[in-house]
Amino acid sequence: MRDQNYLELVKKVTMYLDNELSEREERALLREIKDNPHYLRILSQEKSFREFIKGKIHRRKPSPALIQSIKDKIKISPNESVPPNL
Repeated sequence: MRDQNYLELVKKVTMYLDNELSEREERALLREIKDNPHYLRILSQEKSFREFIKGKIHRRKPSPALIQSIKDKIKISPNESVPPNL
């Protein structure tokens, strides 16, 4: 059961960092974190991990050819008619 509580806490922390909690849920989580140093450690670890990913992991930019290919595939030319069922 302890593992389930841990997973639930990690889920709440993730939602908190993603701004997906309501104000009430956010206040409740922050109270829990204030009352339990272990919870604060979990929040700190998750924040650090996110900062590491943002700062240290560099994404390759897609090539202009790939971008154009995607645009071409989603573009409807003016001469094409939209099927009647759409």
